[in-house]
Amino acid sequence: MVPDTLQRTTKPLRIVVAMSGGVDSSVVAAMLAEQGHDVIGITLNVWQKGMVDTRLHACCSLSATHDAQRVADRIGIPHYSLNFRDLFAREVMARFVASYANGRTPNPCVDCNQYVKFAAFLERAQELDADFLATGHYARVVQDDAAGRHRLLRAVDPQKDQSYVLYMLGQHQLARTMFPMGTQTKGETRDLARRYGLHVADKPDSFEICFVTSDNYREFLETWEPGIGRTGPIRYKDGRVLGEHEGIAHYTVGQRRGLGLTWPRPLYVVALDPAANTVFVGEEEDLYASALQAIDVHWVADAPPTEPITVSVRTRYRMEEVEAIVEPAAAGAARVAFTQPIRAVAPGQATVFYQDDEVIGGGRIDRALSPVQEALAAAV
Repeated sequence: MVPDTLQRTTKPLRIVVAMSGGVDSSVVAAMLAEQGHDVIGITLNVWQKGMVDTRLHACCSLSATHDAQRVADRIGIPHYSLNFRDLFAREVMARFVASYANGRTPNPCVDCNQYVKFAAFLERAQELDADFLATGHYARVVQDDAAGRHRLLRAVDPQKDQSYVLYMLGQHQLARTMFPMGTQTKGETRDLARRYGLHVADKPDSFEICFVTSDNYREFLETWEPGIGRTGPIRYKDGRVLGEHEGIAHYTVGQRRGLGLTWPRPLYVVALDPAANTVFVGEEEDLYASALQAIDVHWVADAPPTEPITVSVRTRYRMEEVEAIVEPAAAGAARVAFTQPIRAVAPGQATVFYQDDEVIGGGRIDRALSPVQEALAAAV
């Protein structure tokens, strides 16, 4: 299917395609080249010096750059690699480590999209006189003439939808961005890759954090910031010390395994206190929150609603949405009240607001509002 943007023009466009070496962005480049556009493939070099690529399918790895070059050669487009290592280290990797050190659970894909792909990279594409930046994300951009703005929509394929990690896009970015994969399923994408003769047609999807080269992110944290695993107490929700943790960076709200505690009932991490270097635990029922406080809230329309709005909300990438009322506040904050409690709301993660298929906005979870959280906050 043809993206909404291309349905509005018959002239060839100059389009920069962010080629990660995977099947999605490879098909995007092939599709647009077949349609007669001036396509330039660019892979971001974010691989840090000294890092060893031990995974065959990691996004943005050295092997991925090689795959992107082979695809570009196959479809006959120029391909370049741009050095974004310092920016990526500062805005993605350092934020990742700092979040864990502060008792928060980060989503590095959100930071990469916000500070790298749709900021610095989009700016570079415009310096190349590109009309659009195209990526392999599964989402849709629709121009709403009546409203005079662009809308960000879920992908047609609900299993591959990536709109959750794109909530920070505004009108400037959406007017210059294309997501051709958003109108088709993953199976259709692979079929197209085979038709184009691309060697990545059956390449597995990458689900790992691209810069964590081992299966244990704790090793990465310790290497990046030695001493991040400073031990401290594990306390029951009433304050009793039950054991010792290995550093709050190694725990997240909702975690059950690896606590090393003996208790009559299963225990879960219910809160992290970085100031006191303490992990708090409780039972399953203590994980449920009726609301959350969000910060760094962004609205896709570039302006907050003037009154509370009803939305469906996600607090993790893969979760069933629940209805909520979002009440905007000053300084980019918002209170999100759920119509039914949500389990394991983790500070640092993204909360994203939808109305039907449209992404309205989102922000970062600052804290969950639950009886246990309120009691712990009052005790500090």
